[in-house]
Amino acid sequence: MVGIGGIGMSALAQFLKHTGHDVSGSDREESPVVNMLIKKGIPVMVGHDAHNIPAHTELLIYSDAVYSDNPERMRAKGTGIPEMSYYEALGEVSRGRRTIAVTGTHGKTTTTGMLAAILQHCKKEPTAIIGSIIKDFGSNFLAGRSDIFVVEACEYRDHVLKLSPEILVITNIELDHTDYFPNLEALQETFKKAAERVPKHGVIVTMSNDSNIAPILQNVSARIVDFSKCGTYEVPHLIGEFNKMNACAAAAAAQAAFPDISQEAIAIALKNFKGSWRRFEYRGETPSGALVYDDYAHHPTAIRKTLEAAREKFPHKKIVVAFHPHLYSRTKSFLNEFAEALSLADHAIVAPIYAAREEPDPEISNHTVADAARSFGGNVEAMDSFDEIRDRLLLEDEGTLIITMGAGDIYKIAEQIAD
Repeated sequence: MVGIGGIGMSALAQFLKHTGHDVSGSDREESPVVNMLIKKGIPVMVGHDAHNIPAHTELLIYSDAVYSDNPERMRAKGTGIPEMSYYEALGEVSRGRRTIAVTGTHGKTTTTGMLAAILQHCKKEPTAIIGSIIKDFGSNFLAGRSDIFVVEACEYRDHVLKLSPEILVITNIELDHTDYFPNLEALQETFKKAAERVPKHGVIVTMSNDSNIAPILQNVSARIVDFSKCGTYEVPHLIGEFNKMNACAAAAAAQAAFPDISQEAIAIALKNFKGSWRRFEYRGETPSGALVYDDYAHHPTAIRKTLEAAREKFPHKKIVVAFHPHLYSRTKSFLNEFAEALSLADHAIVAPIYAAREEPDPEISNHTVADAARSFGGNVEAMDSFDEIRDRLLLEDEGTLIITMGAGDIYKIAEQIAD
């Protein structure tokens, strides 16, 4: 598995090992996920090299971030080893199982984790592949014994269409992945196709009256369950109104799969749900007593909602954000929205853009974002290295709440400054 340290790839690796396969992989760098795989007995080579591919390899699975000129993929082509993308492989392993796919622009990971936790608490023994390490399981993979397969499904590059779910959860729809979807209509078309693929005996769990969702449901044959009408649940370990909505979606999906699951059992499972890695995760305190949290928010809406929830939970704290923009295309498309969201913090620092799968774009930078945020009245500055950001954050005192934020590796700063 090339790019095995990716959050989806690593979960699939654990699933394949659990089902009796001999699995190894490579990734470009060491990470908490890579270390977790090694501890679970899955060999991982750091760095990409043709020699990483064992001679007896029967299948090479590659992450989206791995291009066709990768030396390991080149070796597979040269020796006739079949290749599959992550989502092709996920579609293959989910075939023949009762698949519950959780998709949507925001809240996929938390909703998938909650759903898996509910089903596990109710002794339904699900298998789950989740887009982050869930604290309740200590992993992004839950090994089950039933035919229930819970999986987080991303809309990017139509990946969700590789799956054939019996139950499809759509948390919400908002424009994202602008390197692939030119506009909201194109994104809605993908969700529309996904919804229409759910069979007549299946269920779509969503907010059917939402203005971005209603148009995609016009020709579906499956039963529609509106999770916004399914009661409310307390999730004491998580912040924000959005997590209460995620809880409603997870509860509705669990009851769609198993009508015998009671409201009381769901309430207990959600009350005990601890959350996931990098979702407003408490990391400790700095030597000067500032609280340190880390969050995966990388879309303007997620940033805004996280900051609003943090303000509600810590009304007397100065909120300082270290934000790591993810992708040049996303940063450019949502420049003003990012600027406005960051201006909600008392102070924000913008790190250099995390390129991920993209080539640098000279028209956009962390300085562009900071300049735009200042035009919205924000106290925002750009810094060009993690070392500089770390040293600046260490100046904060016990009256401050620090949040490292973004889909890149900004979490490393939280690890460095928090005890």
